[in-house]
Amino acid sequence: MALLPTFSTLGSGPTVLMLHDADGDHLTFAPQLEMLASAGYRAVAWDMPGYGRSAPIEPYTFKGLAQSCLALIDALQCGPVTLVGHGMGAMLALEVAVRRAEVVRRLVLCAGGPALDAQAVQAWLAPRERALDAVQQPGGSMQQLAQTLVPQCIGTAALPEGVRLAEHALAQVHPATYRRALQAMQGFDRWAQAWVNVHTPTLLLGGNADHCTPPAALQALAELMPDAQHLSLPHIGHWPQLEHPEAFDAALLDFLATQRVLH
Repeated sequence: MALLPTFSTLGSGPTVLMLHDADGDHLTFAPQLEMLASAGYRAVAWDMPGYGRSAPIEPYTFKGLAQSCLALIDALQCGPVTLVGHGMGAMLALEVAVRRAEVVRRLVLCAGGPALDAQAVQAWLAPRERALDAVQQPGGSMQQLAQTLVPQCIGTAALPEGVRLAEHALAQVHPATYRRALQAMQGFDRWAQAWVNVHTPTLLLGGNADHCTPPAALQALAELMPDAQHLSLPHIGHWPQLEHPEAFDAALLDFLATQRVLH
């Protein structure tokens, strides 16, 4: 039996499972662990296979990542969960919902989700691949990559401590793992037609200054899905949960509370 991914957890109540981006690990949801626990939820932030202390998987595909996520959900023995996915984690959250809708109560897609065309995916991947290539050169490091990439993707309202945490989380990623994650995103094969059938209540939450996942892309996806809404946070870039935790947390809690009443 494959090893379960590692995770951090805090609190008790309905489970909210947070899936990080390729650009970091569970630390990118560190502020939300305590916030959700204080609000009456069981907060869980995983380390995707190959990240943190989680063992890698072969092959490194969205199918394999979804299977790892589903194994963790089953092990948590908590009933349907709310999945909060950031960046690549948003794509994975949707993949999980497509595969086993019955284990997903709600979806929150933060600064991510499947692009509606391959060109948009390449636009997101290209700067990361260039930065990763530089890491392979003499004197290159993931810390340099993080210090280059993160400032390019934040908004003017970003809190300095949030930017530092985003840089720290990305700097911890092993270069080989990062490349495999980027390659997995290139191989993502579920496009627009798949999301029409995702009836899970969904919040698409992003920053209006995010050029990695622009507001127009999230709005287009929201219009495609049967039960989705889009909220754009002003002056925020690609890490809403770290750049402006107060605004992100308020939007997340409002969505969770509304859905809690409805269900």
